[in-house]
Amino acid sequence: MTPQRPGIAADTSKGFDLMAHDAPSLEALVDDLLARLGDAECVALLHQANPAMPDHGLGAFHTGAEALHGVAWLGTATVFPQPVGMAAAWDADLLREIGDAVGTELRAKRAADPERVSLNCWAPVVNPLRHPLWGRGEEGSSEDPHVTAWCGEAYAAGLRGDDATVWKTVPTLKHLLAYNNETDRCTSSSSLPPRVLHEYDLPPFLGPLASGAAGGIMAAYNLVNGRPAHTSAELYEAVRAAQPDLLAVSDAYAPTNLTGAERAYATDAESHAAAIRAGLDSFTDRDADSSHTVAAITAALEQGLLDVADVRRAARRVLLARARTGEFTPDADPYAHITADDIDTPAHRDLARRAATAQVTVLENRGLLPLRAGSTLAVVGPLATVVKHDWYSGTPPYMVSAADAAGEAHPVTAHDGADRLRLRSRTTGLTLTRAADGALVADQPGDDVVAVTDRGHDMLTLADDATGLLWRGSDDGMVHVDATRPEGWVTHQVFARHVHDDGSWSLQHRGSRRWVRVEAWGGLASSTAEDLAAAERFDVEVVSSGAEEVARAAAGADAVLMVVGNDPHINGRETTDRPSLDLPDAQRRLVEAALAANPATALIVISSYPYTLGDLADRAGAVVWSSHAGQELGHALLDVLDGRAEPAGRLPQTWWADAKHAGDLFDYDIIDARMTWWYSPHTPRYPLGHGLTYGRVEYRDISLPNGLAGPAVVRVANEGDRPAHELVQVYAASTDDRIGRRLLGHQRVVLAPGEEATVPVELHPARLRTWTAARGLDLPATTWRIVAASSAGMAGPSLELTTAPATPDAPLPLPLVAWHAPDWSGVVGVAVDHVRGTAYRARSGAGRLGWPSVEPLPARLAMRLRVTTGLGGDVEIRCGGASVLGTPEQERRGEWHDVVVDCPAPGATSLEVRLTGTVELAEIRQEN
Repeated sequence: MTPQRPGIAADTSKGFDLMAHDAPSLEALVDDLLARLGDAECVALLHQANPAMPDHGLGAFHTGAEALHGVAWLGTATVFPQPVGMAAAWDADLLREIGDAVGTELRAKRAADPERVSLNCWAPVVNPLRHPLWGRGEEGSSEDPHVTAWCGEAYAAGLRGDDATVWKTVPTLKHLLAYNNETDRCTSSSSLPPRVLHEYDLPPFLGPLASGAAGGIMAAYNLVNGRPAHTSAELYEAVRAAQPDLLAVSDAYAPTNLTGAERAYATDAESHAAAIRAGLDSFTDRDADSSHTVAAITAALEQGLLDVADVRRAARRVLLARARTGEFTPDADPYAHITADDIDTPAHRDLARRAATAQVTVLENRGLLPLRAGSTLAVVGPLATVVKHDWYSGTPPYMVSAADAAGEAHPVTAHDGADRLRLRSRTTGLTLTRAADGALVADQPGDDVVAVTDRGHDMLTLADDATGLLWRGSDDGMVHVDATRPEGWVTHQVFARHVHDDGSWSLQHRGSRRWVRVEAWGGLASSTAEDLAAAERFDVEVVSSGAEEVARAAAGADAVLMVVGNDPHINGRETTDRPSLDLPDAQRRLVEAALAANPATALIVISSYPYTLGDLADRAGAVVWSSHAGQELGHALLDVLDGRAEPAGRLPQTWWADAKHAGDLFDYDIIDARMTWWYSPHTPRYPLGHGLTYGRVEYRDISLPNGLAGPAVVRVANEGDRPAHELVQVYAASTDDRIGRRLLGHQRVVLAPGEEATVPVELHPARLRTWTAARGLDLPATTWRIVAASSAGMAGPSLELTTAPATPDAPLPLPLVAWHAPDWSGVVGVAVDHVRGTAYRARSGAGRLGWPSVEPLPARLAMRLRVTTGLGGDVEIRCGGASVLGTPEQERRGEWHDVVVDCPAPGATSLEVRLTGTVELAEIRQEN
C-alpha cells in the first residue's frame, strides 16, 4: 500500500463503471461516485483542470468556456451583439433565443473537440453597470439591477436549455460581487452598506439562480468591505440561499492574489483553506497546471487548516456541475444530436441580424430619419468601414460594416477619417515601409503611405495604406505590419506620438513603453529605445487630411452617416478603465467637419458604453447608438436607418450630460453618494429606457386598479404616421431621496398610426423593497409617485401610492451592529475578520452613523473598536442632547477590544455616532 500523507486518505475504489450506474437521480449518482473517490482524488477535482480518473469512469474535464455573446476563442462562431446591446433590445424572449443558439454552438464545438471544450459556460456577466467609466461595461447588461437580473436570467435560460435534468450548458454568473473598476481591481475594496448589497448588487445574481437558469458563480477579483471576495463566506451563503448546489469558481489567477497583491494570507495553505471553507469550489489558477493548487490544499489538510469534509463538499459541487451536462449519462442526453455542423447555421445568421437590429437605438431625430430611398450617402468615420471585436468576441464567419450595408441600397462614398501620411526616418532619410516579410523598415526609396487613426488619449493605430494591415509591436521589440485589427491581452497595435518643436514625430509602442528607433545599417524599425532621447525622429508629409476628406465626401452627399465610437481593445477594456466619457478629440473634429459640410448628418455612435456628446448631439440631424453588434452590425443599422425596421432599441443605462454626474468610479455606496439613476439629483442627457420610434407616442393615462398587485393600466396613442414600437415603462419615485426611484415594470406594444391602446403592464412590487436589520427586505413606509413614461426621465401621467412594511417598525435592541445602522454617511466597510462580519471606518476622517429608534439605552455602553492603520481616532456617542467620547487603546492596535463609556443619556431612544480618524467600530452593546 502506498503510504499516504497525513490528512489524505487512500483511494478505496477501483474499476467503477460510471456509465452503468442505475441511480435514481444525478444527485444520487454523484453521491455514490463521491463515496468511491479517495481524498487525494477529491483534492484533484478542485483545480480548473480535472485529471482523468479511469478507475472511476471519469474523463478529463476543465471548467470554463467563454460565451458572453457567442462562443469565444474556439474558432468560427456566430457573434451576437455585446450584452449591453442585447439588453437594449428589452426582449427576454430574444435573449433566451440567443442563449439557446450560443448553447447549441458550444455543444457543437464540444462535439468536434470534447477534450478542449467545456460545457461549464462562463456567462453571463450580471454586475450592474453602476458607472460608465468601467472598462468592462460592455460585458454587463444594465445600470438597473433588476433589468440586469431579467436579462441575465433570459440569456442563461437559453444557455441552460429546457430539459428538466440535463443542461445544454451550465451557465456561470460573473462576478460575485460589486465589481465595476479595472484600476486596482485586485486590491481595491468595494464598500457596500447592507442596503446597497441587498437592494442593488445581489439581485442580479439571485434572480437567475433562484429560477434555476444558472448553475454557478465566479468570484470577483476585488475585495468587498475589506475582505477578498474569494474568501467571503457571507457572499457565498447569500447566493447559495437561492441555489444550494451551485458551483463557485475563482476568476483566473485570483487565488494567487490572496497571498500576492492582496496580502490577505501569509501562505497558500492558509489562503486555499480559507477560500474552500468560505465556499469556493474550483481554483482557476496557473492554467492547466494543477500542481500548485493541489499542493496548497494538501498542505492545508496536513496542517489542520481544512477538513476533508470541506474538500468533499466542494468536490461534490464540481461533480454535480459535470453530471448536469449529461457527461455521466450520455444515453439520456437530449442534446446528443448536436453535431459539429451546428455552427453558423442559416437560422443563427438570421437571429444575429434580428438581434442586432432590435438593439439599434435612435436617441435624436430631427426629421432626417428614415433616410430617403436611393439617396446618396457619405458613410464616414473610424467605424464606418469596419466591424469591431471585443476581448470576449468569437470569430465571426463574416462581417458587414455600415458602409457595406449602405452600399446595398444607396450610392455611397466611404472614408475612414484617417490621416494619410508619409513618415521619413532622419537616420536613413527613407520612408517607413512594409518589407516583404512584414517587418517595418526604412531601408529603400519609396512613397508608402501610413493611415493614422487617432483613438484619443494619446493612442494611435497606424496602418499600411496599401494593404490595410496595422503596425504591431511586440515584447521583443520587433515591429511588424501584419495585424488585421487591434487585439490581444496586450494590445500591441497601439502607439503614442510625441510631436517635437520642429514638427517631427517620435513614436512609442504603448505595449512595451519603448520608443521606435531605426537602425542605421539595414533600416530596421524596432521599439527598442528606452527613452525619448534615443527615439527616432520622423519627418511628416501629409498626403491627405482625414477631416478634409470627410468634409469633401459629406458635401457631395444627400445625407451623411458619421460613424464614431470606440475600439473595444483601446481606452477601456478588461484591465483598463475608460479615461473619459468624452468623444475623443480627433473624432469630434471629424464630426465638426461633416456637420459644417452638410447639416443632414446622422451621428452614429457604435460603442461599448455611453458618451457625453454635448453640442454635437444638439446639432446633428439624428443621433443613433448601437453596441458592437457582431457580424450583422451594418445590416442592422441600415435596416433601421432606411426604415425597413422600426426603431425598437432603448437604452439600458444612463447617458449623463456631464461626466461629473456619474460620480466617483470607486464609490460603491450609491445611496450616500447619490449615484446611478436610482438616486442621482442630476438630469441626464439620455435616461435609462430612452429611445425614439418613427411614430410619435403620447402617454395619456395610468391607473392601478389592483394596486401594486398589478397590472398597471397605461393608455398610449401613436400620433405619428408610422407604426410605433413602444416600450411602455412604469416607474416609482419615492418622496425620500434615500429610497429613490425604481422601474416597476415594462411592456412592449406595437401601435399603428393613429392607434390608441390600453396596455397592461405587469408590476414587480418586490423591486420597491428596502433592507433593514429588523425585517430584511420589505416595503418601506413612504409615498411613491407612480409614473407611466417612455424613459426614466419620467415625463408622463402619474398617481400617488403609499406603502408600508408588513410589520411596523419596532425599536432596535442592543447590540447595535455598526454596519446595520439605518442612517450612515461618510463611512466605508472594513472586514471584522477574514471570513465574515463588517465594521465601519470613516471614509475621509469623519463619518456618521444613526439609529433613530432604539430601545432605551442602558447606563453603560461597550463599543467594539479597532485601529489597524493610521493614527487612530475617536468614537463620539450622541444621544439626548449630550455626548461622550470613546478612544481605542493604542497598545491593542490591530485587535478588536471593548471600550466602555457612560451613556450620556440613559433611557434615550435614539443614537448618533461620529467616527473620526481611522478608528473602526463593529458594534455597540450594553456592558456586561
